[in-house]
Amino acid sequence: MEPQRISVEEVKRRLDGGEAIVVLDSRADDAWRKAEAQIPQSMRVPPDDVESHLSEIPKRGLVVPYCT
Repeated sequence: MEPQRISVEEVKRRLDGGEAIVVLDSRADDAWRKAEAQIPQSMRVPPDDVESHLSEIPKRGLVVPYCT
């Protein structure tokens, strides 16, 4: 399955509908440290360390990575 873009509004609609969604914060370390906010309950997966986190990412449901 190919990755697809999803809007913030669509993610919110689906979350409000009770869909299981995992948000992956894949911002670079520097951008993550300087950020004023993080999405609550998002999973931190640095872009240069994805392989070591693969087992933590659910295999079912919608996975939404985001970065800057």
